Amino acid sequence: MPAKSDRPNAKDKPPGGIKPEGGAYRVLVVDDSMFIAKQLGQIFASEGFEIVDTATDGAQGVEKYKALYPNIDLVTMDIVMPVMDGVTALEKILEFDKEARVIMVSSLGKDDVVKKARLIGAKGFIVKPLDDRKKVLEQIVSVLKG
Repeated sequence: MPAKSDRPNAKDKPPGGIKPEGGAYRVLVVDDSMFIAKQLGQIFASEGFEIVDTATDGAQGVEKYKALYPNIDLVTMDIVMPVMDGVTALEKILEFDKEARVIMVSSLGKDDVVKKARLIGAKGFIVKPLDDRKKVLEQIVSVLKG
């Protein structure tokens, strides 16, 4: 009979928020909903990611991305926000850094906007509500490691 240590365990798997070379992936969360920002923060923290900053509108998100560059690995971007929407902010971030990894976060029913964001260069899409923590993490990790 194999020893317990011979069987792989999910707890042995390194957290999804740790880079292959070590150190945490650094994330900027852009969302006008404090609840969603907090929920994303908890999901990221549970996997060892580092939330480097948050922004409550697209314009603030663009400013913070530029200030953090190049020490930023991922942005989660809400689509519907005051001051500047997420699609416009995505465009401005990609104008500044064509290699930026931005995942859009929004409710269902925004298919045309999601298509536009993908065409512009969004690397992924997360659907609100964020009920399925595992799916959220799968999307994030696939963008970072893909």
